Amino acid sequence: MADAPGGDKKGWKPATQAVRGGLMRSQHGEISEALYLTSGYAYDSAEQAMRRMAGEEEGFVYSRYGSPTNEMLQQRLALIEGAEACRVTGSGMGAISSAILAPLKAGDRVVAATALFGSCRWIIANQMPKFGIEAVFVDGADLDAWKREIDKGCQLVLIESPANPLLDGVDIEAVARLAKAAGALLVVDNVFATPVLQRPLEMGADVIAYSATKHMDGQGRVLLGAILTDAKRMSDVYDPWLRHMGPAASPFNAWVVLKGLETMQLRVEAQSRTAARLADVLADHPAVNAVRYPHRKDHPHYEVHKRQMKSGGTLLALSLKGGQDAAFRFLNGLQLVDICNNLGDTKSLACHPSTTTHRALSDEDQAAMGLDRSWVRLSVGLEDADDLEADLLASLNSL
Repeated sequence: MADAPGGDKKGWKPATQAVRGGLMRSQHGEISEALYLTSGYAYDSAEQAMRRMAGEEEGFVYSRYGSPTNEMLQQRLALIEGAEACRVTGSGMGAISSAILAPLKAGDRVVAATALFGSCRWIIANQMPKFGIEAVFVDGADLDAWKREIDKGCQLVLIESPANPLLDGVDIEAVARLAKAAGALLVVDNVFATPVLQRPLEMGADVIAYSATKHMDGQGRVLLGAILTDAKRMSDVYDPWLRHMGPAASPFNAWVVLKGLETMQLRVEAQSRTAARLADVLADHPAVNAVRYPHRKDHPHYEVHKRQMKSGGTLLALSLKGGQDAAFRFLNGLQLVDICNNLGDTKSLACHPSTTTHRALSDEDQAAMGLDRSWVRLSVGLEDADDLEADLLASLNSL
């Protein structure tokens, strides 16, 4: 399985790599990438099977280990991200759980940002202690807190920026310096920003994890995750974990994401433009307490987001006067936007994080990340901006 992608030698930019990177055509010369729906592979001889399984000969052995379709996607994602190696998994949580658990052992210590996706916080807070791993959460915007906890000793640091659900920002470069000085691994969940808007490896991150379900597919069709890092760490740490633990990605799902990548930059840029417009409109409505959008100057972490992200992204959050009751009435009043806890889709989606994506967290844990029951998270799609604005305002006006 090749790690060092060859397409970058052409000097292609990420938008071109998203269409042509890692392309492997069969003898038929197909234009659209081939889909290899097979679980196993035949060998010319028993000797070849032995060499393949021993890693002495290039080639595929079993689709839990890899497939031609998955390999095309892995090379393409590595080229887009500027990473040496990529592996895909069956879901985004398969990727992030593998990214943080594979490098750790009993007795290790993890420092994580308080603002994380609910399932990520659950792993850190509930699962890691069962493995004898100490975990502590810090305010992601507080560099003094990062330094204090990292300097106590740790093996892994985990952040999201922008974070789910209120789009908190973390200074990736500053935390990377602290982690490096402590000999810790920095893992960044970059799903909200995508490689179109933010490139954490260039800021010092060691590992990036994605739910490719989101913007990479971006059309609500399949589950998929991805881990990106350097070739040695992938070979030494992640490959054994992925092969034996088995969070494998379906070649069909990988093929769907391959096709999604061809339009990802166009979609993310268009959705971001609409999201920025809607954030400004919603912020002025009398039923709204506050709006969180990374490139609005009233975002508490605006300076960090402005420095790290090319634009404000496709997501925003709004707090409604009247708490959960108002939030539910707002969601139920939407005619165009769907109520759904997914994000990064061509269809605009809205959810109530306190009772969906972060429902497993206590009120105290939610409060620690600034979340209360007044907040709604909005993922902006590709519908006409005028139609979206009309739908959102109509529902707000009904409050």
